[in-house]
Amino acid sequence: MRKPLIIGNWKMNNSIAESSLLIEKLKKSLKAIAGVEIVIAPPFTSLFCLSAIIKGSDIKLAAQNIFWEDRGAYTGEVSPLMIVDLGCEYVIIGHSERREYFKESDEIVNKKVRSALRNKVKAVVCVGESIQEREEDKTMQVIESQLRRGLEGLTLNEVKELTIAYEPIWAIGTGRNAAPEQANIVHRYIRRLLTQLFNEEIASGIRILYGGSVKPSNSAELMSEKEIDGFLVGGASLEADSFTQIVMSACMV
Repeated sequence: MRKPLIIGNWKMNNSIAESSLLIEKLKKSLKAIAGVEIVIAPPFTSLFCLSAIIKGSDIKLAAQNIFWEDRGAYTGEVSPLMIVDLGCEYVIIGHSERREYFKESDEIVNKKVRSALRNKVKAVVCVGESIQEREEDKTMQVIESQLRRGLEGLTLNEVKELTIAYEPIWAIGTGRNAAPEQANIVHRYIRRLLTQLFNEEIASGIRILYGGSVKPSNSAELMSEKEIDGFLVGGASLEADSFTQIVMSACMV
């Protein structure tokens, strides 16, 4: 049985003061919730502060991105060693916004994934198609290419530490989301592909999250699908009440 995982991706939002206030609210509202793994991915500037605030709680930290080298002359970059030092257990890699705005290729995603796992950070690898690719019936083709290239060269032990997040680009921040059965079909395909790339035992243990306009009004229905193991939540994670409701929906499965 895969334990549900809910990740709140705050993206480029919240000052240190705003982040602190929000995490304090979440500590209170999520205190009695069990059976769900809860992770918050604030901006880099808030990681140090939040690491201290969440001590003693069940909330874990993720970074929104990393560079693939441990150290060196890479001005403006943050290494996996640095996020470990800040208390991060997870890192989001290959988010569609990184791919689109910063031109991150599957090869770059692969380098970042390998770097994260080498440094004992759990990688959340994002995949997803554009609206044009979906309309041209290329969803599975795009997903396969992203996974094959993004996970190339990983050992079986490394793969065990992966989480996959399916986030159709056309559903991110648009208010549109894939229908539960649509998302489940893609998740099922991802699990079959992971079986081909690695083996059935590995594939059955990897959590596959859905991301794309997840909110309290649709989270329970999405979680009812067999292959959806949790969510990568964007905008709805910026409000304590809405994020808490989404986490609670995972408890009801």
